[in-house]
Amino acid sequence: MSVAAQVGKFPHVKCFAHTLNLASQRALKVATLSRLLGRVRRISTCFHRSTTASHCLKVKQQCLGLNNHKLITDVSTRWNSAYDMVERFLEQQPAICATLLSPEVRRGESDLCTLTETDVTNAEDAVRALKPMKDATTLMSEEHNPTVSLIAPLIAQLLHNMSDTIEDSPMIHEIKNAIKTDLLKRYSSEAEKKILYTASALDPRFKGMPFLMEEERLEIYREVTEEAASLEIQCTVMRTNVDEVPGAKRTETPMEDKPSSPKRKASSKSLLSLLGQSFTDIEGTLQPKTPYARAEEEMEKYCKAPSLPLTEDPMSWWHAHEVTFPLLSRLSKRYLCIPGTSVSAERVFSTAEDVVTAKRSTLKPEHVDQLVFLQKNLQIPKC
Repeated sequence: MSVAAQVGKFPHVKCFAHTLNLASQRALKVATLSRLLGRVRRISTCFHRSTTASHCLKVKQQCLGLNNHKLITDVSTRWNSAYDMVERFLEQQPAICATLLSPEVRRGESDLCTLTETDVTNAEDAVRALKPMKDATTLMSEEHNPTVSLIAPLIAQLLHNMSDTIEDSPMIHEIKNAIKTDLLKRYSSEAEKKILYTASALDPRFKGMPFLMEEERLEIYREVTEEAASLEIQCTVMRTNVDEVPGAKRTETPMEDKPSSPKRKASSKSLLSLLGQSFTDIEGTLQPKTPYARAEEEMEKYCKAPSLPLTEDPMSWWHAHEVTFPLLSRLSKRYLCIPGTSVSAERVFSTAEDVVTAKRSTLKPEHVDQLVFLQKNLQIPKC
């Protein structure tokens, strides 16, 4: 069976960005936070709707020395937009408060008031509690190497960050509890755990897997060793079957084109008679190592090698060390090619929607493919 066929046997891994969104949406439904978001949303919507309030806000920002940033209104399908809305509100809170107290704005929005001091404190707590989820969402939404090997370390770190501490306010406690409860239900099957842990073990950045117990870590290493040896056996059998296909045409180099092999130098009879008993050709007497023994040696060297910095590319590391770890590098290609999120694929559909507009509906399919490819891959240097 080919390697490609074996890849098809992997279990379906849920999009981690979607998983983060579900866990965060559950936190946003906490009663205290939900009421706070409603108040911030109402103020933000007012500034987007009213030109008077928007102009007055710009004046107040300039007077207070704040950045000329517009307020953000959240979108129900993206949890991080709620985080951005509250964070932007806290940034511009002095200007917003001054604007809502100005006479020209109060005449048009008499029933609109700014947040109380308790609301501001709750908003700061919410931003602090949701910051790890925001960072993880941003990381998994990148288009460069959001592989499945990131999922296990990120989940372990998020669960650690969502542990209660003595300094936590009641609101932070509710947010952390909601996120932790939801994350603990994700990726709970043995098949999902196996693929996540194996991918992390084959990523030179996370191969230490400190989020696992020592016994679990050794078990993962053993399973990776066995799978690398099994893959080597499958590839060997596949090559043998191809060579033994009857009637297969093999291209042979003509005799006149083959480079003539150099003549073997005659051994010295005197050297053989003197040192032949002490120095023998032991290479021919050694038994070839089994695939498992080779994989075991590679795994031992791989574990002793220094971990790759988090800022480096794991695939570039495997390409550079392919000769040193031939079995493990082949296995790493099976796992590290699995995307941990579908964000990049969804962006391609959005790009195609921007390309095929109503005025360009007669574009040929091949031209659409070319335009989308260029938009996603063409790097134009900034002047």
